[in-house]
Amino acid sequence: MDASNKAEIGIIGGTGVYSADLFGADKLVKIYTPFGEPSDLINIGEYAGRKIAFIPRHGRNHTIPPHRINNRANIWALRDLGVTRIIAPSAVGSLKREFKPGDIAIPHQFIDFTKSRRYTFYDGGEICHISTADPFCSDLSSLVKDCSIRLNYVAHPEVTYLCIEGPRFSTRAESHLFRNMGADVIGMTVVPECILAREAQICYVSISTITDYDVWTESQVSSSDILEVLKKNVDKTRRLIKQIIPLVPDERLNCSCGHALEGSLL
Repeated sequence: MDASNKAEIGIIGGTGVYSADLFGADKLVKIYTPFGEPSDLINIGEYAGRKIAFIPRHGRNHTIPPHRINNRANIWALRDLGVTRIIAPSAVGSLKREFKPGDIAIPHQFIDFTKSRRYTFYDGGEICHISTADPFCSDLSSLVKDCSIRLNYVAHPEVTYLCIEGPRFSTRAESHLFRNMGADVIGMTVVPECILAREAQICYVSISTITDYDVWTESQVSSSDILEVLKKNVDKTRRLIKQIIPLVPDERLNCSCGHALEGSLL
């Protein structure tokens, strides 16, 4: 591959984060994968001296619903470009009163309630039982927390993210169940994205911006209400990513993400 197409940090833009202009994107590349087409063309750019690959998770015009995202193609394409770190912003609902709209959640664990997604690159021939005991990169998570503090953002570390299939929102009964299970936030995209990143031995962190209280409160959840809060969260997310990128270490010395396949293949 042309060296100019290589990147070290991948950004998977979530709801509201569709543009790569923040990263000085100067090239669009199309990556062919064994799993079909990624969500969109990938923008290759540079920020603070770091090569960045940006892909909008739902497509640049938000035409791909969460249950139809080709996560395998997205992660494979980023790995093909040389990416070793992924920063993945997304919108989530809160399952705790103290986790307020506008706050940032930094997932540490997930509970998977998805139903029909493709969760692995290893569908046969070679078998992989990847460990997801600690599915998110500890180093990147600490960096997100530190940068949030510097920006005076309210950030909640070590959060449990409950992932549902979508595209519908929860019933009230489901929302109360998820709260009782110990989940802190609810969303539709972190699984299997973070699992596939682990199989690809890429460090992965989710920046989960809270837009609503789901429906365990008496309030209704609507897309229009979420988008209103989301508009305010987008600038916050962009500023946070700008803080994070220059501080990502060149080498991966402390986390185990780069060796995730060791002992996993049969």
